[in-house]
Amino acid sequence: MTSHFNTKERILHAAEDLFAQHGFAGTSLRQVTSRADVNIAAVNYHFGSKENLVNEVFKHRMDDMSEKRLSALAKAVENDPNDLEGILLAFIQPALALTLDRHGGAFVRVLARAYAEKNDGLRNFLSENYGQVLREFAKAIAHCLPQLSKEELYWRMDFVAGALTYAMADFGLIKRQNGVSEKAHCEKAAQHLIRFAKAGLQA
Repeated sequence: MTSHFNTKERILHAAEDLFAQHGFAGTSLRQVTSRADVNIAAVNYHFGSKENLVNEVFKHRMDDMSEKRLSALAKAVENDPNDLEGILLAFIQPALALTLDRHGGAFVRVLARAYAEKNDGLRNFLSENYGQVLREFAKAIAHCLPQLSKEELYWRMDFVAGALTYAMADFGLIKRQNGVSEKAHCEKAAQHLIRFAKAGLQA
């Protein structure tokens, strides 16, 4: 059983790295098997198809992140249902924490690819499996900002999610300074993003 687990993990990490470098369409299963040092039968056994492999790369990361987000959201709402900053922290912190993971950096680039490449199958998969997480946050934010229409709330949440993805990808003007740890840089990014998102949602 352990060898199966290791093989599956190796395939997922290889696919994640290659998708980050070359995109989904630009990566072949042959490249994945070569990087993971497995044969094509192993990919077919564990995933069945390239489309399923793409989905599983996301599931591998998103399941854990979604669980942490919902757990943090439940605690924030229980503490104070009107604490918009606490709700935003529950949304933002687990996502930024991915960037601290040894393999998480590649997934962040894969996530950016998902936004850039038109892949309807992947978008449907993400919507079906993780749309409920966003709806839970929308409900909590709507409680804090009852004056916003549903459409206006969703527009603003889209912009917050976009800013978060940008911050995760570390594309911006602010770079980690020498002597500042990744964790400290990540925490500072979260603080700035929460203030920015709160102002935008309340505008």
